[in-house]
Amino acid sequence: MNSLDWTVLIGYFGVMVAIGLWSHKRVDNVSDFFTAGGKMPWWLSGISHHMSGYSAVMFTGYAGIAYTYGVTSFVTWSLPIAIGIYIGSTLFAPRLNRLRSRLHVASPLEYLKNRYNLKTQQALAWSGVLLKIVDVGAKWAAIATLLSVFTGISLNQGILITGVITGVYCTIGGLWADALTELGQFIIQLFAGLAMLFAVMRELDGFSTLWTIWDEPQLQGHAEPTAGPYTVTFLLAFLFIKTFEYNGGMWNQAQRYMATANAREATRSARLSAVLWFVWPLVLFFPMWCAPLLVKTEKPDASDSYALMTEQLLPHGLLGLVIVGFFSHTMAMCSSDANAIAAVFTRDIAPVLSKKARSWTEQAGLIAARWSTIAFLALSMAIATQVNSPTFKDIITVVIKWVAGLMGPIAIPFMLGMLRSFRRSGPTAALTSWAAGLLAFFLVNYELNGDQRTDIALQYQVSVPLAISLVLYIAIGFLKPENTAERDALIERINTDGDEAEAPGTVRR
Repeated sequence: MNSLDWTVLIGYFGVMVAIGLWSHKRVDNVSDFFTAGGKMPWWLSGISHHMSGYSAVMFTGYAGIAYTYGVTSFVTWSLPIAIGIYIGSTLFAPRLNRLRSRLHVASPLEYLKNRYNLKTQQALAWSGVLLKIVDVGAKWAAIATLLSVFTGISLNQGILITGVITGVYCTIGGLWADALTELGQFIIQLFAGLAMLFAVMRELDGFSTLWTIWDEPQLQGHAEPTAGPYTVTFLLAFLFIKTFEYNGGMWNQAQRYMATANAREATRSARLSAVLWFVWPLVLFFPMWCAPLLVKTEKPDASDSYALMTEQLLPHGLLGLVIVGFFSHTMAMCSSDANAIAAVFTRDIAPVLSKKARSWTEQAGLIAARWSTIAFLALSMAIATQVNSPTFKDIITVVIKWVAGLMGPIAIPFMLGMLRSFRRSGPTAALTSWAAGLLAFFLVNYELNGDQRTDIALQYQVSVPLAISLVLYIAIGFLKPENTAERDALIERINTDGDEAEAPGTVRR
């Protein structure tokens, strides 16, 4: 990097902070901070949903997969996410919007207290918060890894820089700042991604590179849709998992649907995000598929391939723009997660821990929301410094194994609890499925002495916990139904618009 690249990077950080300061004027209360007051346009919600779904891990961990296996990086990652979000556009997006518009909640988990009970709400809230601290820690480590390649600064310095700047804008401006910065980040990434694509094609065979590279000896087998540990079984398991995760199972995407004006707008938002997930990763992945023809990686997992290729092919200025693109994805995801976790802590956890929190004024609640955001970011940054330790192994392990494996037991009771078909499943089903899923994750990933297991395929390590949670949630609902008139009425309000189902006890069969 030279002075021009640094100018681009510093200018980007300045714009992000400026957007946060401008968004501050639109945040008057907790609802504005966490759900934009239900005033977010569907197209902005859709772009925000898309941008908050992936980070610099795309350019490190998944760049390594693309370098090693080729097309399978798209087929077994972004394609199932696109399909899952499209499925959720009808199944989950409108119902998540009604949590705000009909139940008037500011946190995705607020409704669980009445849908199940307080104990269930707290179990899901605490476990989800702890998981997201680790997840976001992996994201900070990923962007710091890239920053170290380009600038030579240490991992911890990179984590501190990105974390502090993200903390400034998302703490000041809430969800509005997140969404507006994500819009700017999407535009930046559009130019950066296209610049990298054209640079690679210019270096190789021009436009014909799109179809000629697959004949190169270094890329033999790289056109196969599945390869290595990323098998058809893994693909199906990943689709199963991501349908829950990217439709609100990890909460930050749920907020995007809650922020739109109504259920119809939430559906349009989800479909836009699904289209972006299908199209845009192809542009980003293609240079990664070409990387074996252009660079020799230094890291065993090839996670440095994209960074090395960027340094080699792009002139200064454009190099700075691509680095900004790396930051844009990570900061988008981390800021959205911070906002979601602050919502859960402020609205769901704090009132249980403190009597004072139950009677917060709007101003006090807003202050608590901002401090909760800062606390979450600080904890995740601390975790980021340990992400390559033996406990976590490496960045891609945290993202694929820990998040995919642990998300299911948390998401099943939260998301299926909104659907009429599962109204018989109550607190017993929710807590049992949650606990059994967490236990299953440990058993399929670790020996009893804590050592990591190597005798179970990756697809089973990430899918078995969710599958067990799903089966138990449904089975216990049939064997021990706990639906009541109040719970049925709550579900009806989530499943209908207008004035239908307002009367308690009114149930649509």
